[in-house]
Amino acid sequence: MLSKLIKLTLSLLIVFVTLINPAQALDYTKAHLVESDFSGQDLSGSTFNKTNLRSSDFTNANLSNVSFFGANLDSANLEGANLTNAVLDSARVTRANLHNAVLEGAFATNTKFEKANIEGADFTDVLLRPDVEEMLCEVASGINPVTGRNTRDTLYCP
Repeated sequence: MLSKLIKLTLSLLIVFVTLINPAQALDYTKAHLVESDFSGQDLSGSTFNKTNLRSSDFTNANLSNVSFFGANLDSANLEGANLTNAVLDSARVTRANLHNAVLEGAFATNTKFEKANIEGADFTDVLLRPDVEEMLCEVASGINPVTGRNTRDTLYCP
Protein backbone atom coordinates (compact mmCIF):
# COMPACT_ATOMS: atom_id res chain seq x y z
CA MET A 1 0.00 0.00 0.00
CA LEU A 2 2.83 2.39 0.87
CA SER A 3 4.61 1.74 -2.45
CA LYS A 4 1.38 2.57 -4.37
CA LEU A 5 1.07 5.81 -2.42
CA ILE A 6 4.70 6.70 -3.17
CA LYS A 7 4.23 5.93 -6.89
CA LEU A 8 1.06 8.04 -6.99
CA THR A 9 2.79 10.91 -5.19
CA LEU A 10 5.76 10.77 -7.59
CA SER A 11 3.44 10.68 -10.60
CA LEU A 12 1.54 13.73 -9.36
CA LEU A 13 4.82 15.52 -8.66
CA ILE A 14 6.05 14.86 -12.22
CA VAL A 15 2.77 16.17 -13.68
CA PHE A 16 2.92 19.24 -11.44
CA VAL A 17 6.56 20.04 -12.40
CA THR A 18 5.75 19.56 -16.09
CA LEU A 19 2.84 22.00 -15.87
CA ILE A 20 4.96 24.62 -14.07
CA ASN A 21 8.06 24.24 -16.28
CA PRO A 22 7.02 22.89 -19.69
CA ALA A 23 9.58 22.05 -22.35
CA GLN A 24 10.63 25.21 -24.16
CA ALA A 25 11.70 23.76 -27.51
CA LEU A 26 8.85 24.09 -29.97
CA ASP A 27 8.48 23.30 -33.67
CA TYR A 28 7.07 26.11 -35.81
CA THR A 29 8.28 24.70 -39.15
CA LYS A 30 6.56 26.31 -42.17
CA ALA A 31 4.17 28.28 -39.96
CA HIS A 32 2.78 31.68 -40.94
CA LEU A 33 3.66 33.86 -37.93
CA VAL A 34 3.79 37.35 -39.43
CA GLU A 35 3.95 40.09 -36.75
CA SER A 36 4.05 37.57 -33.88
CA ASP A 37 5.29 38.64 -30.45
CA PHE A 38 7.99 36.39 -29.00
CA SER A 39 9.67 39.19 -27.02
CA GLY A 40 11.42 38.11 -23.83
CA GLN A 41 10.60 34.42 -24.34
CA ASP A 42 12.95 31.48 -23.87
CA LEU A 43 12.69 29.64 -27.19
CA SER A 44 16.07 27.90 -26.99
CA GLY A 45 16.27 24.82 -29.19
CA SER A 46 13.06 25.65 -31.08
CA THR A 47 12.64 25.21 -34.83
CA PHE A 48 11.38 27.92 -37.20
CA ASN A 49 12.53 26.33 -40.48
CA LYS A 50 10.96 27.98 -43.54
CA THR A 51 8.64 29.97 -41.27
CA ASN A 52 7.28 33.38 -42.25
CA LEU A 53 8.22 35.65 -39.32
CA ARG A 54 8.10 38.97 -41.17
CA SER A 55 7.89 41.91 -38.75
CA SER A 56 7.83 39.61 -35.70
CA ASP A 57 9.20 40.74 -32.34
CA PHE A 58 11.99 38.73 -30.69
CA THR A 59 13.29 41.56 -28.50
CA ASN A 60 15.49 40.16 -25.70
CA ALA A 61 14.41 36.58 -26.51
CA ASN A 62 16.63 33.58 -25.81
CA LEU A 63 17.06 32.05 -29.27
CA SER A 64 20.16 29.99 -28.53
CA ASN A 65 20.39 26.84 -30.63
CA VAL A 66 17.26 27.85 -32.57
CA SER A 67 16.97 26.87 -36.23
CA PHE A 68 15.73 29.57 -38.61
CA PHE A 69 16.78 27.66 -41.76
CA GLY A 70 15.17 29.35 -44.76
CA ALA A 71 12.98 31.54 -42.52
CA ASN A 72 11.67 34.96 -43.51
CA LEU A 73 12.79 37.38 -40.78
CA ASP A 74 12.38 40.47 -42.96
CA SER A 75 11.87 43.53 -40.72
CA ALA A 76 11.92 41.35 -37.57
CA ASN A 77 12.99 42.92 -34.29
CA LEU A 78 15.82 40.84 -32.79
CA GLU A 79 17.18 43.62 -30.57
CA GLY A 80 19.12 42.19 -27.63
CA ALA A 81 18.27 38.62 -28.66
CA ASN A 82 20.58 35.73 -27.79
CA LEU A 83 21.17 33.91 -31.09
CA THR A 84 24.16 31.93 -29.84
CA ASN A 85 24.72 28.84 -32.02
CA ALA A 86 21.55 29.55 -34.00
CA VAL A 87 21.09 28.28 -37.55
CA LEU A 88 20.29 31.19 -39.88
CA ASP A 89 21.38 29.49 -43.09
CA SER A 90 19.38 30.65 -46.13
CA ALA A 91 17.28 32.93 -43.91
CA ARG A 92 16.14 36.40 -44.97
CA VAL A 93 17.18 38.82 -42.21
CA THR A 94 16.76 41.89 -44.41
CA ARG A 95 15.79 45.16 -42.72
CA ALA A 96 15.88 43.29 -39.38
CA ASN A 97 16.90 44.98 -36.15
CA LEU A 98 19.89 43.09 -34.70
CA HIS A 99 20.91 45.96 -32.40
CA ASN A 100 22.91 44.48 -29.49
CA ALA A 101 22.08 40.88 -30.50
CA VAL A 102 24.55 38.10 -29.72
CA LEU A 103 25.06 35.77 -32.69
CA GLU A 104 28.16 34.01 -31.37
CA GLY A 105 28.77 30.70 -33.16
CA ALA A 106 25.73 31.07 -35.42
CA PHE A 107 25.69 29.40 -38.83
CA ALA A 108 24.73 32.07 -41.35
CA THR A 109 26.01 31.10 -44.78
CA ASN A 110 23.69 32.24 -47.56
CA THR A 111 21.86 34.49 -45.09
CA LYS A 112 20.61 37.83 -46.43
CA PHE A 113 21.40 40.76 -44.12
CA GLU A 114 20.72 43.69 -46.50
CA LYS A 115 19.69 46.88 -44.69
CA ALA A 116 19.81 45.16 -41.28
CA ASN A 117 20.70 47.23 -38.21
CA ILE A 118 23.73 45.47 -36.73
CA GLU A 119 24.87 48.19 -34.32
CA GLY A 120 26.37 46.51 -31.26
CA ALA A 121 25.75 43.00 -32.61
CA ASP A 122 28.33 40.32 -31.74
CA PHE A 123 29.26 38.13 -34.74
CA THR A 124 32.04 36.17 -32.99
CA ASP A 125 32.69 32.86 -34.81
CA VAL A 126 29.69 33.34 -37.14
CA LEU A 127 30.05 31.52 -40.46
CA LEU A 128 29.38 34.11 -43.19
CA ARG A 129 30.17 34.31 -46.88
CA PRO A 130 33.06 36.74 -47.56
CA ASP A 131 30.85 39.08 -49.63
CA VAL A 132 28.27 39.26 -46.83
CA GLU A 133 30.99 39.89 -44.26
CA GLU A 134 32.31 42.74 -46.43
CA MET A 135 28.81 44.23 -46.80
CA LEU A 136 28.26 44.07 -43.02
CA CYS A 137 31.63 45.71 -42.37
CA GLU A 138 30.46 48.74 -44.35
CA VAL A 139 27.79 49.46 -41.69
CA ALA A 140 29.25 47.78 -38.59
CA SER A 141 29.52 49.88 -35.43
CA GLY A 142 29.04 49.72 -31.70
CA ILE A 143 29.97 47.49 -28.79
CA ASN A 144 27.77 44.68 -27.54
CA PRO A 145 26.63 45.43 -23.95
CA VAL A 146 26.52 41.73 -22.99
CA THR A 147 29.85 40.49 -24.38
CA GLY A 148 31.71 43.82 -24.46
CA ARG A 149 32.92 43.06 -28.00
CA ASN A 150 33.18 45.58 -30.81
CA THR A 151 30.95 44.64 -33.76
CA ARG A 152 33.67 45.50 -36.30
CA ASP A 153 36.18 43.30 -34.48
CA THR A 154 33.79 40.32 -34.38
CA LEU A 155 33.39 40.62 -38.16
CA TYR A 156 37.16 40.95 -38.71
CA CYS A 157 36.63 44.27 -40.47
CA PRO A 158 39.81 45.99 -41.72
